[in-house]
Amino acid sequence: MPTIPSILGFGAIAIDDIVYVDQPLSAGKGKVLQSTRAFGGNVATALAAVARLGGTAGFVGWLASASDNAVQLDLVASGIETAFAPRHPDARPVHSRITVGSDGERFIAYDDDAMLGTAPDVPDDILSRATVLIVDSYATGSLDVVARARDLGLAILGDIEWSSGPATERLIALCDHLIVPLSFARTATGRRSPAEMLDALWLPSRSAVVLTDGGRGVYYRGREETGLWHLPPHRVAVVDSTGAGDCFHGAYAHALTRGADTAGRVAFAAAAAAVSITGRGGREALPTEDQVTQLLASANAPSAVNLKNAHVDAGA
Repeated sequence: MPTIPSILGFGAIAIDDIVYVDQPLSAGKGKVLQSTRAFGGNVATALAAVARLGGTAGFVGWLASASDNAVQLDLVASGIETAFAPRHPDARPVHSRITVGSDGERFIAYDDDAMLGTAPDVPDDILSRATVLIVDSYATGSLDVVARARDLGLAILGDIEWSSGPATERLIALCDHLIVPLSFARTATGRRSPAEMLDALWLPSRSAVVLTDGGRGVYYRGREETGLWHLPPHRVAVVDSTGAGDCFHGAYAHALTRGADTAGRVAFAAAAAAVSITGRGGREALPTEDQVTQLLASANAPSAVNLKNAHVDAGA
């Protein structure tokens, strides 16, 4: 039997049809420069980032029964272990159509009428040998598995982008490391400032709450940290932001298994995401650990600022 990876995950796997246009999305229309098909999905791309960084990653969500299906072959090619994933003949990926503007911003239209989550009987023997479980918003259908993994001692890293009601609230409560877009945090909490959102999402059981805000950087609170923090963005040439958030989650999980504290995990993840947006595609530009280390060591690498002293523009 293959070795059980340190980082497991289940959630969205996607096939992305990506169109690059010569104008920003705000222009309303533009000329097609390139069209391509790629594999994506929140958790799948996060696990691919883990593997690219040198960690061990395994997908334990539903896969199609045929071992030669394109989705599984891509996961394996990306360095992700699939031997422990449950199979079902009706399992299929999410299909997404992504338009990327000249400024690197993108619009994603997706069809998620698919079998997502994981089997209810994922063995404890598999879960207990891992360190981290990454889940996304689709894990609401597998809450018992998430709760069991947490009881077994895994750190639950939640990539939550939208709510389906009480089930999402329970999922959020199960996350030790809650990493969400600031826009979702604003909706979920009804608060305006990043500091208020961080406080509203904090629980005594949490290890960290992290709010990602694209070109405005990252806001975070950690159990071992004093205060609330803002890490400004790296100044890089943005080509394509597809998959940047997923890369952040994977890099954060990787740093967590390496024993980094909250500030170290956030800095490493932010640098990894910054590298990822300098190339096209959600997977193609995922960084190596050397690339992340090099960016972190650069003279203009940002430093975290206590929110009491930070000039914050969190958007409208």
